[in-house]
Amino acid sequence: MQGKIPVHALTDVSFDVKKGEFISIVGPSGSGKSTLLSMMGLLDKPTSGSVFIDGMEVTKAKEGDAPKIRREKIGFVFQRFNLIPTLTALENVDIAMRFARVSKHKRKERSVELLTQMGLEGRMKHKPSELSGGEQQRVAIARAMSNHPAIILADEPTGEVDTKTRDMIVALLKELCEKGQTILVVTHDMDVAEKTSRRITMRDGKIASDTQQ
Repeated sequence: MQGKIPVHALTDVSFDVKKGEFISIVGPSGSGKSTLLSMMGLLDKPTSGSVFIDGMEVTKAKEGDAPKIRREKIGFVFQRFNLIPTLTALENVDIAMRFARVSKHKRKERSVELLTQMGLEGRMKHKPSELSGGEQQRVAIARAMSNHPAIILADEPTGEVDTKTRDMIVALLKELCEKGQTILVVTHDMDVAEKTSRRITMRDGKIASDTQQ
């Protein structure tokens, strides 16, 4: 006779995030970093506990409302960029706003503004295959910012780029935080973690330490 043994991915995890904070989440593989990010981003639902974003208890939202909340309050940046290969850089940023029913004129204006801010004014009509890894990640960051999210969640955003590009991306994220954007970064790279203003260390599904830097 075999019984099921419950496995807790996260246990007693509790912390507050202030507007404009640049936070790194570090820890060994399997410590719960990506699970935590997924729950904050409404990609997974906790069996107990709550997640509040911008004053809203998002974990109480109906399943059908989750995509709308993600579009309006959360920006995602992934390790492998997740750009649509058949679309240009401009179109990849535009499409996130199209789902949010932003007008065509405002979409183009915002896309151009963000890509220019990312230093990609000369690369807007290029497709992902025509861009370097660093350029693709900057497009992904612009896409994440397109709907003015309350928070950006980045899962290993520098994992696929070289050291020089990594430092450029981290500097860019830091600059965004200085302008008021809130960013949480999951990373294995301690050089990245050291450049954030706060570091949360996960171990065995729990917060082992939470330190200002």
